[in-house]
Order: sequence, then structure tokens, then C-alpha cells
Amino acid sequence: MLLASFLGIGIGIVLGLTGAGGGILAIPALTLGLGWALPQAAPIALLAIGTAAALGAIDGLRKGLVRYRAALLMAALGLCFSPLGVRLAHHLPNRTLMLCFCAIMLFVALRMLLQSRPSTEQAYTIHSPLQKNCMLDPATGRLHWNGKCTATLSVIGSLSGLLTGMLGVGGGFLIVPALRQCSDIRMQGIVATSLMMVALISLGTAGGALYHGVTLSLQAELFIGATLIGMLAGRLLCKHLPAHLLQRSFALLCLGVCLYLFVTIF
Repeated sequence: MLLASFLGIGIGIVLGLTGAGGGILAIPALTLGLGWALPQAAPIALLAIGTAAALGAIDGLRKGLVRYRAALLMAALGLCFSPLGVRLAHHLPNRTLMLCFCAIMLFVALRMLLQSRPSTEQAYTIHSPLQKNCMLDPATGRLHWNGKCTATLSVIGSLSGLLTGMLGVGGGFLIVPALRQCSDIRMQGIVATSLMMVALISLGTAGGALYHGVTLSLQAELFIGATLIGMLAGRLLCKHLPAHLLQRSFALLCLGVCLYLFVTIF
């Protein structure tokens, strides 16, 4: 029981320090730390991630940072595709799922390392075919909705939902870089919007699992509660630590966990 609490606090601190993408470590904590299989760990990880993300989304809504229409569209499509991901997870071998998870962790780690470089902001300002798909209207400050923007957000939401149901990863690691490339929303707004979407998809997917018979053990309840406490502590700590140091530390942690997972698979 103590191990579940310690792991939850650790994951919560990482969530608070790094944002929604940090929730990707919840699955390794449950599979490696508590010895759960991925299909068993995914709903619990999603409950922990979703609840923590909801707290951040509420704060973003209070500050007017959330692009709630975009978040609702992406979340609605994500919830439509997450059952497909859940179905795939129950039909694919556990080794295949873990290899997919390792690939995602490697992607997250490399992205974090690139973001921690001083030239990152310049790299993100390079124009690409997708960069202007979703632009803010200078007159209103709101997104200019058109077919291209709607289609882009729909693809982001659908992929996030599929991966959420399949691997229990929340989707923050995908949403944030995608919105940075496809829109001119400021970073604070992207993170707040991502948190709202992650909360909706994660809690919706986990709720579906609970409806279909998944039960919460005492270990699971302790893990979820400890994650919330850790997340609040992480939000306080992040104000006193350099962003580049957090990004590099998180990237190295992901690389280490990814390597360990890969070794255990084979």
C-alpha cells in the first residue's frame, strides 16, 4: 500500500512539474512498480491523469486560457475513438502493447530534449503547411473556424483518443506539439486546452472501463489520491525550477524507463 502511495506522489509531482505529458509515466509506475498488466493498469492511470488534469483545466478556465470549443471538439472525437483503442488493447499481445508504449516514450523524451535547447522557439516558428491551419482572429482573439481548422483538430482528437484507449497515456504528449505546429495559440493557452481535453478523454475512457466492470482496489485508490497530492506539490515546485532543467530531467527519466521496459520485454 505504501508503494502505491509513493508511486502516486512521484507521478503527481512529475505531472505538476511537466504538465499533462508527464502522465505517460503512470503506466510504467503501475506495470513495473506494482506488477500490473497493461490492460489492468490503463484505467487506473487514466483516472489519476484525468483527475489531475481536471484541476489544471479548471485553473485554466478561471484564467480564460482554455480554447474550450477546440477542446470539446477534440475530446468528443477522442471519446468516439477511445473504445476502439480499448478493443485493440484487449486483442493485441501485451508485448506488442509495451513496444508501442516504449516507442511513444522515446518520442516524448526526444521531443523534450529538443524543447530544452535554446533554439527551440525559433524552430517552432518555421512555417510549415500545417502551421496556419488554426489561426486566431486578430479582431476577436478567438479561433477562426474553417474546414481546415476543424479537420486538423478532428485528427488530433481522434488520434489522442485511440492512443488513450489503447495505452492509457492520456494524450497530452501528442496534443501540445500538434497544437504548437498547427495553430498560433500561445503556449499557456495550448497547455490549458490540452489539460481540459486530457481530462475529458481520460475520465471518459476510464468511466467506460468502470461501467464495464473494472473495479478500484485499495491500491488503485491510494495511487489516484496520492497523484493528486503530488500534482499540487509539483505545481508549487515548478515555479522555483528552470524550465530547461525540468525538460531535460524528464527526458532522461523517460529514456531510462523506456530502456528498462525494453529490456524487460525481451
